[in-house]
Amino acid sequence: MLEYGAHRKELSGGSPATTNNRMELQAAIEALDSLREPCEIEFFTDSRYVQNGVSAWIWGWKRNGWRTKAGQPVKNADLWRALDSAASRHKVQWRWLKGHAGHEGNERCDALANAAIDRIQAQYSREQLKACLREFNAQNEAPIQTTLL
Repeated sequence: MLEYGAHRKELSGGSPATTNNRMELQAAIEALDSLREPCEIEFFTDSRYVQNGVSAWIWGWKRNGWRTKAGQPVKNADLWRALDSAASRHKVQWRWLKGHAGHEGNERCDALANAAIDRIQAQYSREQLKACLREFNAQNEAPIQTTLL
């Protein structure tokens, strides 16, 4: 959800098989990429993963060739690179806020995310969702366990 003065723009979407962290990163990328010109932004997120990653961890990852201190490849490096690129066009202050705590904007974002999930579940059969999950797991090192609704 982007707000500027009295203007508000809402974006939402999803993927039939992914992780919460990937969706948090994708949401930040899409929000920043939707801006037509460089802006000064106060970016609120309820994801410690995004807030810590972009505020603290990313500098070390870049310095270490997208590897952690332990020498392991950074998880979701493709999205971290995209977020780094998207954020570099703006002056961003990253702010964490507690999720599910009554913050109006955060609650609206939650509603948009849940509506996107509902649209995906309506678009795909249970078998198609399972196939998407198998494909996602095959492309990633560790299998993702999930419960299909």
